[in-house]
Amino acid sequence: MKWLLVVLACLQVAEGAVRISLKKGQSIRDKMRAAGVLADFLKHIKYDPVKKYQPRKGSVVREPITNHLDSSYFGEISIGEPPQTFLVLFDTGSSNLWVPSTDCKSPACFNHAKFEPRDSATFTPSGQSCTVSYGSGSVTTVVGYDTLRIQSISVTNQEFGLSQDEPTQPFYFADFDGILGMAYPSLAVGGVATALEGMLEQNQLAEPIFSFYFSRQPTYEYGGELILGGIDPQLFQGNITWAPVTQELYWQVALEKFAIEQSVTGWCSQGCQAIVDTGTFLVTVPQEYIESILEALGAQETSFGYAVDCNGTQNMPPITFVIGGAQLPLSPSAYVLNSNGYCTLGIEVTYLPSLDGQPLWILGDVFLKEYYTVFDMANNRVGFA
Repeated sequence: MKWLLVVLACLQVAEGAVRISLKKGQSIRDKMRAAGVLADFLKHIKYDPVKKYQPRKGSVVREPITNHLDSSYFGEISIGEPPQTFLVLFDTGSSNLWVPSTDCKSPACFNHAKFEPRDSATFTPSGQSCTVSYGSGSVTTVVGYDTLRIQSISVTNQEFGLSQDEPTQPFYFADFDGILGMAYPSLAVGGVATALEGMLEQNQLAEPIFSFYFSRQPTYEYGGELILGGIDPQLFQGNITWAPVTQELYWQVALEKFAIEQSVTGWCSQGCQAIVDTGTFLVTVPQEYIESILEALGAQETSFGYAVDCNGTQNMPPITFVIGGAQLPLSPSAYVLNSNGYCTLGIEVTYLPSLDGQPLWILGDVFLKEYYTVFDMANNRVGFA
C-alpha cells in the first residue's frame, strides 16, 4: 500500500485536523422523479451496484452512476491558483479525483462549476486520459496537475481529471460537480496519485486518518462533517469498534453475522464481506438473501424500490450487522426512507460476490448516518461508534 510508506513521517509534522462541513442536497432520484424522467431512466438502466467494485484494467473504470442517485452529501474544495471552487462527493468507494472542465460541452457540465486551466498559473497538463464508464454513458477525462486546497490543506501538483464529456442523465441533476475518491491508491484508474496520497506525502494531515459524521437530520447547510487527519469524540459516544480491512482496494471488512429482530440468519456463517462506501446511499444486499429480507420486513418490489406501509414502520423489526465482534443495529427509522409519504426500504440488491467468492454487502449512507465512521490508513482498519 503506497501511503503506508509515508505514514510515520506524517504523525508528528502535520498540522491539526481539518473539518469539512458536508451539505445535504435533494437526492438525484427525487429530482429525476420530479422532472418525470426517473421511470424511463430506470427502465433502460439494468444495473448492479456492485459493478463499481469489479477489478479494473487499463484506464477504464466501470462505476454505475445509479449508485449516486441518492448520494447527496458533498463538500467544497478548490483547485488551481487562484483557486477555482467545486462541490465534490467524498467517495470512499473510488480513488480518483475529477471535476468538470470548460472543454466539456455536455448539458450536465453547463449545469456545474467547470475548471478553466488557462485561469490557473499552476496548472500542468499530463497528456494522459481516462474513461469512466457508466450504465448511462461514459465520462471522459484528461489528467492534469494543480494545487488542491481543502480549507487549510494544500497539496501542490495534485493529479486530477478534467471531464470532457458527461452523460446528461443523471449528472445534470446532481448537486455536486465532481468526485473525490478516498479508497486505496491501488484502486486509482490510470495509476494516478490519489488526493489522500498527496496529503500524506506533503505532510498535510495531523494523523493518517479521516472520519465521517452524517447527520440523522441533515439540511443543505449542515449535513454532517468530514474530518481529515483526526477524530472528534464529541460526535459520538462509547468506544470505537475496529475491524481490519480484508482487501486493500476498498474499505472492505468482514461481516460476521446478520440478524433480523433478534434472530441471527446464519447467512454469514461461511463468511461475508462488506464495503464501507460513502459514495453509495443505500445498504446493498446479496441477491440470495433479498427475498427473505423483503418477506421479514413486509416489503413489496416496485419500479421505484421496495415499498412498505408508512403507517406500519414503527412495528418493523431492527436489522443488525455484527462487525468486529460488535452488534451494529439499524432501526426501521434508519432503514426506511419516506419521500413525501411514499416509503421504501433503504436497501437494494446486488448480484455479484466479492473477489474471494463470499457474499458482498455494501454499507452506504443509510448505515453510516447511524455510526460515526473512522478510516485508519496507518493500521488498515475501519472504526464504528
